[in-house]
Amino acid sequence: MADFLPNRESELVTWANNFNTLIQAGAITYGLTTPQALQMGSFYSAFAAAYQTANDPATRSPSAIIAKNTAMKNMVSFIRLLARIIQANPNLSAQQKSNLGLTVRDTDPSSVNPPGSAPMMDIVSVVGRTAKSRLHDSANPTRRGRPEGVAGASIYSFVGATPPAELSAWTFVGNTSRTTCDVQFDADVPAGAVVWLTACWFNAKAQNGPTCAPVSTNLPGGGAVAA
Repeated sequence: MADFLPNRESELVTWANNFNTLIQAGAITYGLTTPQALQMGSFYSAFAAAYQTANDPATRSPSAIIAKNTAMKNMVSFIRLLARIIQANPNLSAQQKSNLGLTVRDTDPSSVNPPGSAPMMDIVSVVGRTAKSRLHDSANPTRRGRPEGVAGASIYSFVGATPPAELSAWTFVGNTSRTTCDVQFDADVPAGAVVWLTACWFNAKAQNGPTCAPVSTNLPGGGAVAA
C-alpha cells in the first residue's frame, strides 16, 4: 500500500470513507471528474460491503474473504491513481490534501546549516614522515564517530615554527569520512621539523564549520614515536 494508506483493514475502511465522502462532495475542487468520483464511490461501497461480510461471524467464509481482498485491491489501486492526480494539482492547499488523508509533501525543506563546532584533534603517532591524527566530537570527546549532521572532515597541514592564522596559508591534505587520518609529509621536509595539523567538519552539502586549534609534532629521523 502507499505510505498514506493505513495498514489495518479496519482503519482503511474509515480512511477510505473519509476520502470518498470528500471526493463525492467536491470532485471538481480536487481536479477530478464526475465519472472518477462515481467510480470511487462504487469501489468504496463494494469494499465496505465485502469487509462487513468477511468480518461478520454469521457470513464469514473463505469465499467472502477472497471477495473482500479483491474489492480492497481494486479500491486501493484506484485511490492511488486519484492521489497522484490530486498531488499534482498546484491549486490545492496542503490543508486540503491533509483533509483527504494524503501525505503533505514538504515543498520548503528546512535549510541545512554548516557544522557549528570545531572538532578536537590529536596526533597519536608519527612514523617516518607520516603523522596519524584522530578527531573527536568536541561536545562528546569520549564518543567515537562524527557528530550528528557531519559527513566528514577536511584536513590541513603546515610546516613551520608558528601556524598561520589564515587557513589559506595552510596546505589542504584532503577530505575524509573517518575520524582517523594519516598525513604524509614530503621528502624535502627535514627531520626534526615542526609540523602542524588542523581540521574542520563539513556537512552533506560540503559546507565547512570552524577549524580546530592547531596541533603540532616533530618529524623524527625515522622509527615510530608517540606525539
